[in-house]
Amino acid sequence: MNRTKTSVAALLTGVLLSGASALAPAVAAPEPPSPMNSVVPAPTEVRADQGTTFELAEGSSINAAGAAGPVGDYLAGILRPSTGYPLPVTGEDPSAGDITLRLDDGGDLGPEGYRLRVTADEVALSAGTPGGLFNGVQTLRQLLPAAVERDEVQPGPWTVPGGEITDRPRFGHRAAMLDVARHFFGVDEVKRYIDQISLYKINRLHLHLSDDQGWRIQINSWPRLATYGGSTEVGGGPGGYYTQQDYTDIVEYAAARNITVVPEIDLPGHTNAALASYAELNCDGVAPPLYTGIEVGFSSLCVGKDITYEFVDDVIRELAALTPGPYLHIGGDEAHSTTEEDYKAFMAKVLPIVQKYGKTVVGWHEYAKAGAEGDAVVQFWGTTNSDPLLPGAVARGNKVLVSPANKSYLDMKYDENTPLGLKWAGYIEVADAYGWDPGSYLQGVPEESVLGVEAPLWSETLENSDHIEFMAFPRLPAIAELGWSAAGSHDWEAFRQRLAAQGPRLTALGVDFYRSPQVPWTE
Repeated sequence: MNRTKTSVAALLTGVLLSGASALAPAVAAPEPPSPMNSVVPAPTEVRADQGTTFELAEGSSINAAGAAGPVGDYLAGILRPSTGYPLPVTGEDPSAGDITLRLDDGGDLGPEGYRLRVTADEVALSAGTPGGLFNGVQTLRQLLPAAVERDEVQPGPWTVPGGEITDRPRFGHRAAMLDVARHFFGVDEVKRYIDQISLYKINRLHLHLSDDQGWRIQINSWPRLATYGGSTEVGGGPGGYYTQQDYTDIVEYAAARNITVVPEIDLPGHTNAALASYAELNCDGVAPPLYTGIEVGFSSLCVGKDITYEFVDDVIRELAALTPGPYLHIGGDEAHSTTEEDYKAFMAKVLPIVQKYGKTVVGWHEYAKAGAEGDAVVQFWGTTNSDPLLPGAVARGNKVLVSPANKSYLDMKYDENTPLGLKWAGYIEVADAYGWDPGSYLQGVPEESVLGVEAPLWSETLENSDHIEFMAFPRLPAIAELGWSAAGSHDWEAFRQRLAAQGPRLTALGVDFYRSPQVPWTE
């Protein structure tokens, strides 16, 4: 009986609504959202002009005078292969159809913010620094059709949606780490990763240059570190190392893409490659064999020997001279073969060496027990949201770089079927990588003490660029958004839609990304 009444009521309602629909004027379907709202990381402010489109043409120029010129050259290098247009970079006044890059006082945008205004006649990008202009160029790339990323001529048209974006980062330190010690990656492979991470406004590249399995940077005062210590890798492959010129090439290439290199020499543990290279660095004077496994915690420099500190001084001196950025990472993690007393004694001698050569020390959070003062950086890599060492570090004025292994480690498997990676910190799908807030994640660490966020990529199971890309993408863009975009804008449902729109762009770039079932990928 109740079912009958409900059915009749529903029928009457349908008839009434049908009649009303017939009498009412047709309602236009809502316009689809502007591509301006599909940028990753999400910009601070977007004002789309749905009725306006800019079209890049064969006669267009890129106007970039003075210090803006190198960024203009970079943009031209992105656009020329796919468009086939000459796109000269000039310092002349813009005309219709041009892209203009202009440096001004930046207003309240800080050193990395930018404004992008798109009209029917012009794309105008302004910022206070070349780094800000570079970030704006990455946004502009995402507003163009994905085919603009291809390295051969495409049919176009090359349109940009109208409107204005005002944007600046939440954190000034947004990093990716690449472990080149467990498996060695050549200069071109590192440059390829730099290009990929720069698209998402990452501005630091942490290079893990030494470990038990290999030493990857030439040190002139200790040449066997590279020639012998760098001669193998996990699984027994040939390994390799960067000459100092190679390293300088990487540093300069990164700098041209608004990325500062942070080199790491892991001490006092993770040092078997060094110990195998020089017998005198061992307490017993006997060099161990080279190591090609993945277990950790068994090696240590000899804390009581004077030559240990001569070695450390030489390495830090040469590496600091090659590194224009402010940071030098000394590792400090998993020193299981070093007593706590020896560990503290070692760090008491090493921290002043880093300072002596003009660098700010960074270390994994275990080194906080050494009591580094002031602007030293503590990099948290734990699998919980707290550590007893962190409140003391914050009280001493240290900054905390947040990279929890169960959230941001890109070498963790996505799920049990992932063919690469490890799982000791758990499985990390894209939603897991996105679903936390670096500014409030750690107990006892207020946001003002958070330097930023980092996405480390360890390479025990990774051997080539395809492997790097499969593990980093699409999780790297998720971490990048946490570092760049305001906390209030973080929304998984919105992010997964914007991330889906990145699929064709990653494909055009030749990125071998993981097609997570959590993301509604578009072709």
